[in-house]
Amino acid sequence: MITGWGFPDFDAHEGVHLFTDPESGLSAVIAVHSTKLGPAAGGVRFWHYASSDAAITDALRLSRGMSYKNAMAGLDLGGGKGVVLAEKPGATISEAQLKAFGRAVESLGGRYVTAEDVGMSEARMKVIAGETRYVSGLPVASGAAGGDPGPYTALGIYLGVKAAAKRGLGADAMKGVHVAIQGVGSVGGGLARLLAKDGARLTLADVDAGKAKALADELGAETVAADTILGVEADIVSPNALGAILTERSIDALKAKVVAGGANNQLATHEDGARLHDRGVLYAPDYVINAGGIINVGLEYLGHGDETEVKARIARIPERLNEVWDESERTGRPSSEVADTIAQRLIGRG
Repeated sequence: MITGWGFPDFDAHEGVHLFTDPESGLSAVIAVHSTKLGPAAGGVRFWHYASSDAAITDALRLSRGMSYKNAMAGLDLGGGKGVVLAEKPGATISEAQLKAFGRAVESLGGRYVTAEDVGMSEARMKVIAGETRYVSGLPVASGAAGGDPGPYTALGIYLGVKAAAKRGLGADAMKGVHVAIQGVGSVGGGLARLLAKDGARLTLADVDAGKAKALADELGAETVAADTILGVEADIVSPNALGAILTERSIDALKAKVVAGGANNQLATHEDGARLHDRGVLYAPDYVINAGGIINVGLEYLGHGDETEVKARIARIPERLNEVWDESERTGRPSSEVADTIAQRLIGRG
C-alpha cells in the first residue's frame, strides 16, 4: 500500500491539489488536511522554494498545523493551506497570478477557504476575492471581525508570552524581562511594540537588518544578526519569522528558559519538542499561541460576532496554553506532544 505518496508529512491529508496556469505563470499547491470541523481554512503564502517537493512539504506541514490551530481555537473550521511558488527570491506576484489562484480556490467548491499569509496583503486578497467567494481577511468596517490578521496574531502572541513568562519565569509583569524577537514584520513588530509598552527589554533581529534597526531605534531596543538571535542570553526567545528553526543544533545553543513566538512549524522535527522539554525549556506550541489571526478572519468568514468577540476569544489563548502546560507537567510529556494529542482528539484522529 502507498503511504503518504513519499511525503513524510502527508499525515492522511484529505487532498493535495497542484495547480498551474501557463498564461499567468501560476504554480500553486492547496493542501486540505481535515474538514472534520468545517471547511479547511488557512492562509496562502507567496514564497520561493528550492524545489517543488519543498513547496509541497511546506503546504502539508502548514495545513496540518491549521487543522490543529483551528481546533484548539474552538473554531468550526478545518485546516488547509495554500502556497504560491515564487520564481525567484524577492519576486512579486502578479495580478494575473492572484486571479488564477482565486479560480483554483473556487474550483474546490468551498472545501478550502483562503486568507492572508506571508507575501500576501489585504489588497491582494481583494484581487483573489474577485474570483472566489471562499476568501477571508478582507477589509471590513470598523468594529467588525476580519481584515488584516497580523495585529490580532500579534495580540494573541503577546498574551501568550506574558502567560509563558509567568509560568516559566515566575514573572507577574514584563517590566525588565528580556525577550529576543526573531522577525519584526507585521506580527513580530506588533509584538515588540506591545512588549515595549510594558517595559520589557528587547533584542530584535530580522533578515532585513535595516527594518530591525529602525524598530529598535523606535523602541529603544538592541539588535543582533538574524542568524544569532536564537542564542542570545535572554529570558524568552520569540520566533516570529519562518518555521523549522528549532533544530538539535539551535536548541543546544538556546540560553533562554522559554520559547514563545508566532512562527508556524517552529520545530524542525517531532523529536525537537522532546529536546526542548528535556532541557527544561518551556515551549508554547506555535499553533496555540499564534491563533489570533485565524480567530479574526475565521469569525469574519463564519459571520460569528464582531471585533469584541474576536478579542474575547483571543484573550482565552493563555488559558489554552496553561491547559497544555498543566498536562505536560502532570504526565511528563513535552508540551508539543500534549498539544498534538488534544488537537488530534478534537478533529477525530486521536
